[in-house]
Amino acid sequence: MQETLNTATTLKPVMINGKDLPLHCPPGSTPNWNLHPRVFLDIVDTGQAKCPYCGTEYRLIPGTAPHGH
Repeated sequence: MQETLNTATTLKPVMINGKDLPLHCPPGSTPNWNLHPRVFLDIVDTGQAKCPYCGTEYRLIPGTAPHGH
């Protein structure tokens, strides 16, 4: 992923490309102290998704072709 998990002070969505699919939150780069149960998010149909646990917003980079789907 191109950015780390959002915090309360960061409002920019995390941009996702095809190699980041299937998308799950929290991503592997999240520190242990900031983990919640892993949830897979469907971003392919709408181009965006929001984590129900932490509220992190994810957006598919325009023109991205999903890999392996």
